[in-house]
Amino acid sequence: MPASEKIKSVGLISLGCPKNRVDSEIMLGELERQGYTLVDDVNQADTVIVNTCGFIDEAKEESIEAILEVAGRKSSTSKLLVAGCMVNRYGKELAAEIPEIDGFIGLDDLRSVASLVELGGVGPEPPSPSHVVFDHTAPRLLTTRGYGYLKVAEGCNNPCTFCAIPLWRGRFRSRTIDSLIAEARRLEEDGVQEVCLVAQDTTRYGEDLGLHRHGMVRLVEALLEHTGIPWIRFLYAYPTTLDDDLLRLMGTEERFVSYIDMPLQHSHPDILRAMKRGGTAERYLRQLEKARKLAPDVFLRSTFIVGFPGESRAHFDHLLGFVEEARFDHLGGFVFSPEEGTPSAEMGSRVPKATGRQRHEELLETQRPIALERRQRLIGKTLRALIEGPCAETEHLLEGRHHGMAPDIDGRLLINDGFIEPPGFANVEITEAFADDLVGRIVPGTAAGPPAELTEAAGYSPGSAEGPAPARA
Repeated sequence: MPASEKIKSVGLISLGCPKNRVDSEIMLGELERQGYTLVDDVNQADTVIVNTCGFIDEAKEESIEAILEVAGRKSSTSKLLVAGCMVNRYGKELAAEIPEIDGFIGLDDLRSVASLVELGGVGPEPPSPSHVVFDHTAPRLLTTRGYGYLKVAEGCNNPCTFCAIPLWRGRFRSRTIDSLIAEARRLEEDGVQEVCLVAQDTTRYGEDLGLHRHGMVRLVEALLEHTGIPWIRFLYAYPTTLDDDLLRLMGTEERFVSYIDMPLQHSHPDILRAMKRGGTAERYLRQLEKARKLAPDVFLRSTFIVGFPGESRAHFDHLLGFVEEARFDHLGGFVFSPEEGTPSAEMGSRVPKATGRQRHEELLETQRPIALERRQRLIGKTLRALIEGPCAETEHLLEGRHHGMAPDIDGRLLINDGFIEPPGFANVEITEAFADDLVGRIVPGTAAGPPAELTEAAGYSPGSAEGPAPARA
């Protein structure tokens, strides 16, 4: 009997980071390939899969709330399956605490999702790290508009004392360049205009393949040569493995967008030492200066943890001073979360949660005028932008991003004048700036396709990446 006759419909709730989103898209692709009916409204689904995130307390709480919400609505004939990071870490606890869960899908079982749905899931396994790397042969059903994520590696070898991800994602392991080119070309055929390279430690890509410090450069060069995707972006640079050649490539290749997301976590040497993070505030500032020199149009983002064990007011003030000096375009922050099994969870001198939350707010408030100033300098400039579709709040506005805005995390460029058929590129004049978002107008007649040199590359056929329809005033 075909799967579609056994299970009328499947819905999936995806939580967490872009890497988790790729896992969700693999499950959706496998379900679609096996003939299951996929629905956006989980209330209409016979089986609901919740793909969980277990990064920090807030992420775990969001995952549990989503599971409980589905559990509270499920009927006697519907099924609730739980997948993702929390399955590999807390599967047995989830089974004991939430008996409404019918089964589990571990990180290594994504391609078995169809049979697990048919079986109604399986019981939780003991806590264990994953070891599988899913490659270009895995089907994917994209859930993004105009862009797609390309997971270049799995796992992490870094010794950060606050992070539990290696406990369930396992050791660092890279995919081959050939596999990534094959998947990128498939994304291009699906109409993707921007590919975002992601991993837990993206700048370490290829070390385990013998590419040493230049793995990411070799990968980007290969993607530039063998695809015509207009924008290639990478996310998450580790400060001690960021290759200067990558910055030089960024400064010379228009399609490799000038954008760096480098989570630094802190600036004070005492806290960095306790976190087992390489580098110093002075070295970080030199790296940022070098990035701006080698890629003059670069936009910089970082993330910091406040309230780490032992963080004094003096340590925190040092971080605020560093943020003011660094002048990041974008900044995020977390309150420290003690993760079971990590060294920092056993450290003394805990900072009260209330103090951590207060410092988090202060960190964001320190960044707010900096972000506003960085955006206001763009007023009057014309930037190439990827127009992704109608604004979520109103169909009367389009929304998109210029190259200095990564998907989902860096705000939006709202278009209140002009139109192109999304997704596609257009030149946009920036007319207003706010701390989070920008406003602009499409310059009439300037819809921008891929750079002209793509069509001149030997042996390259751009296929579906030929660019959008002309803009209309």
